[in-house]
Parts: sequence; structure tokens; C-alpha cells
Amino acid sequence: MRTTFLAKPGEIEKKWYIIDAKDVVMGRLSTVVASILRGKNKPTFTPNVDMGDNVIIINASEVKLTGKKATDKIYYHHSNHPGGLKERTAGDYRQKDPEKLLELSIKGMLPKNTLGRAQGLNLHVYAGADHKHAAQKPEVLDIDKLI
Repeated sequence: MRTTFLAKPGEIEKKWYIIDAKDVVMGRLSTVVASILRGKNKPTFTPNVDMGDNVIIINASEVKLTGKKATDKIYYHHSNHPGGLKERTAGDYRQKDPEKLLELSIKGMLPKNTLGRAQGLNLHVYAGADHKHAAQKPEVLDIDKLI
């Protein structure tokens, strides 16, 4: 009789990966990173356990937007006050707050529950090439081979 393997939170080893987003299409990058954050790249994937690895994305300000997304893709948020609907384009986010642009894209692909929010905390995005996670000894992940 075979039993299904279910990972327990105490037995999971988390790795650190670093990804360079320079000239990589945002959507393709986001799908790969969301999969790593969930842990779907591991053979022992268990949907109800945070088994994902930590991901560092550098050069977020140089991510590529295809087509007319820089001008036509609009992100909305509301302040919960009357007339409080705000909108920003993807190109505006890329110029002023590139970290937020990638976080919105990737966290939108994670589950909308407590587990998804916990997995989103394993994402670290930086606009430039330097980051503060050198002590974790992250592995360089070539995104072109995964797409």
C-alpha cells in the first residue's frame, strides 16, 4: 500500500536564489518566481505548507514590458474614501517604484489566503544591482533556462 508524502513545516530546507531581471519580460519572470515561492519546483510539493524558497530579484528597474503595457496597463487602488479611486500605469511604476511593480505582479499569482501572504514575504525585490542578503549565500538562477 502506497501513501502520499506530506511535508511537515519542520522538515523543509529553504534555499536562497538570486535572479537578475535585466531585459527579462515581466510576466515570464513573475510566473517562474511565483512557482519557486510556492515550492512547486520541488518533488515534495505539498499545497498546504510553505515550502517555497526565498527569491531575491535585482535590477527590477530594467524589467521589460512587451507591447504597449507601459502606457496601457493600469493598476487601480482605492483609498476607501468617496472619489478615492487612484490609477497608475505600469510604465509609471517602472520609473518611480519598480520594486512595487514586480511585487504586484508576483503576489497576484500567489494564493489569496494566509499561506499566500506568508509565501509573499519570501520575495525580496531591489531596483539596482546591490542587495543586503549576501550572508545567505544565494544561488544565481538563470531565468532564461527556466522560461
